[in-house]
Amino acid sequence: MKETWFYESIFPSVRLGLKIKETLVSNKSPYQKINILDTYEFGKVLVLDGVVQTTERDEFIYHEMLTHLPMLSHPHPERVLIIGGGDGGILREVLKYPVKEV
Repeated sequence: MKETWFYESIFPSVRLGLKIKETLVSNKSPYQKINILDTYEFGKVLVLDGVVQTTERDEFIYHEMLTHLPMLSHPHPERVLIIGGGDGGILREVLKYPVKEV
């Protein structure tokens, strides 16, 4: 059986390679190419225009940093506006606070 790999160029002489179990989604929207890959080490991986955006294994790091820093900087956050955030990770983290409106 042939192995399938996804490669992202990090620098001209450096590439990140992920061994793929299965390509779950491969579509092109008017804005970007969207791939969702199931990988052996990182679980499901969201790739936009050939660039890894988030993975199941480490997405919490990204979302916690984007959420908890501003939430803890405000004395009593009640209303939160999330712009973008299509994967829902920031919403999940915001809902850990007693906000009134998102």
